[in-house]
Amino acid sequence: MANLSNKISEKITFDGDQMIIKKTYDATAALKDAAHAREASPNAFASDYKHVGNVDMALVNIWLKEAGVQWSDTQAVKDVIKRKLMSNEYQALRVWEGKW
Repeated sequence: MANLSNKISEKITFDGDQMIIKKTYDATAALKDAAHAREASPNAFASDYKHVGNVDMALVNIWLKEAGVQWSDTQAVKDVIKRKLMSNEYQALRVWEGKW
C-alpha cells in the first residue's frame, strides 16, 4: 500500500498577527520508488504508456506555488511538472529518460 503522506513534522508559529506553518517531508520513499520503477517499468520503445516519474503531491504543491500556478490550470500544471522533472535538480525522481 502506498504511503499517502511523507510528512515528518509540522510546526506552527506566530509572528504578530500571522500564523506560519512549516511542514517537513521525507523524500526517501519517493526516491526509492523511482529507483525501483526505473528497474521494473516496461518503458519500451514506441509504447503508449510511459512512467515518467514519481513526485509526491506535497512537492508538486510547492512547485506550483513557486511558479504562481493554480491547480485548476491543468496545462500550466503539466508544464511545471515537466520542466521540474527535466531539470537536473530533480532527475532522481525521473523514471523514464526520454523526452516528452
